[in-house]
Amino acid sequence: MEHARIAVAGASGLIGGALARSLTAEGHTVLRLVRRAPRSADEIRWDPERGTVDAAGLAGCYAVVNLAGAGVGDRRWTDAYKERIRASRVRGTTALAEAVAGLPEDARPRVFLNGSAIGYYGETGDRAVDESAPPGEGFLPEVCVAWEAAAAPAREAGVRTVFARTGLVVAGGGGAWGRLFPLFRAGLGGRLGDGRQYWSYIALHDEVAALRHLLDTDGLSGPFNLTAPEPVTNREVTEAMGRVLHRPAVFAVPAPVLRTVLGEMAGDVLGSARVVPARLLESGFRFAFPQVEGAIRAAL
Repeated sequence: MEHARIAVAGASGLIGGALARSLTAEGHTVLRLVRRAPRSADEIRWDPERGTVDAAGLAGCYAVVNLAGAGVGDRRWTDAYKERIRASRVRGTTALAEAVAGLPEDARPRVFLNGSAIGYYGETGDRAVDESAPPGEGFLPEVCVAWEAAAAPAREAGVRTVFARTGLVVAGGGGAWGRLFPLFRAGLGGRLGDGRQYWSYIALHDEVAALRHLLDTDGLSGPFNLTAPEPVTNREVTEAMGRVLHRPAVFAVPAPVLRTVLGEMAGDVLGSARVVPARLLESGFRFAFPQVEGAIRAAL
């Protein structure tokens, strides 16, 4: 991909911000989708929850990347917040996909890269799953199915459409892992529940590199799991964090306490998702941080 214009929704988030910095560093022009009146030529107005976007701003872009959505772990899952989680993803994706499809053929982006999550698979226990597995049951799988389905207009218009099913991103500056670091630094870290549940993680560096790989590689379409090759248990994560930060990790948060504090979201924390990136590896991608300890050190 030569120097190109790339529209990014969610550029203020952890992943979107890192992707935008990577693209800009290589000379690409990043157009940020914003929910207010644009203040510069590199901003495009949209309202994901109302499902509106200034389609003219997308014309001539090489790619549209949609990583926007209300944070799954930002607050307790009330019925109202669950609807916000869903609507922010499904309506925003629908608006972008329809805008892309409605452009003249010679002005359409070549790629529509849409966010998704390993929540698609639900609870997998000890069973490893790849992209061929069906969706699981429950709130997050239902959201992910609807989220991906909302991109249909772009795909049907002939635009290469890719879904990045992202795992737990190991980063110090945000996301679920960003909340773990202060606890472990204070010596308060420990396993969650019995610690036997699998966590499918990915270093932020590898997340961005994988997104770039999906953007740059012609012929790649459909779902790709963005997770390290070997998922680890929560107990193994706890031990690795203790080693890297040189802190004891002896505390354990009992499952009933998590359910009291987190409500329905506790099922996601205590659940086991053993997800492997089969299609990403088959496409030739190589991880810089395939082991969890290396991913943790990279985040620091």
